[in-house]
Amino acid sequence: MSQAHNGHHPAPEPDAAIRVKAIESLLIEKGIVSTDAIDAVVRTYEQDIGPLNGAKVVAKAWTDPAYKERLLANGTEAIAELGFWGSQGAEIVVLENKPDVHNLVVCTLCSCYPWPILGLPPTWYKSAPYRSRAVLEPRKVISEFGLDLDESIEIRVWDSTAELRYVVLPERPEGTENMSEEELTALVTRDAMVGVAKAKAPASV
Repeated sequence: MSQAHNGHHPAPEPDAAIRVKAIESLLIEKGIVSTDAIDAVVRTYEQDIGPLNGAKVVAKAWTDPAYKERLLANGTEAIAELGFWGSQGAEIVVLENKPDVHNLVVCTLCSCYPWPILGLPPTWYKSAPYRSRAVLEPRKVISEFGLDLDESIEIRVWDSTAELRYVVLPERPEGTENMSEEELTALVTRDAMVGVAKAKAPASV
């Protein structure tokens, strides 16, 4: 199931982003910072600091049925309850994975991404191959990330826009009934909230 939206055009880069790139180039040119150091910081925000917000949202939904209901009904408002919001002005819709349905998020025209809860988008999410193939052959793309789904499971592909961002609520792993919210948070990865992976099993934390 692919959700397409008309009138989706990438917004021009804000002046602040242009200035940051200019300063970054100057610092590298002067030898004050290295590209490796910058890449390391970016990876941290992509994989750890940013997605931690989303992981807290997921863990809350796993342990609080009333919150989960609010989250699925109005993701933007429920996420704001936990203090996570940004100036994007975009609505966030939360998609629940179930035993027979798996959701996958993509932005086919650029790289719209729910950064207030997932941090910076990874490089692969912004790449042209992912943006096209996630729609055309989602099962194969997911498999290349290491997630092989049974043919009986329906894969639904959701196309984000400048006004509407999607995030996946992964299935809660088995054997986590007695785990605290904090412990559950450690099981939730950025990739699981995009839909190219499942939440980690307890033994793999």
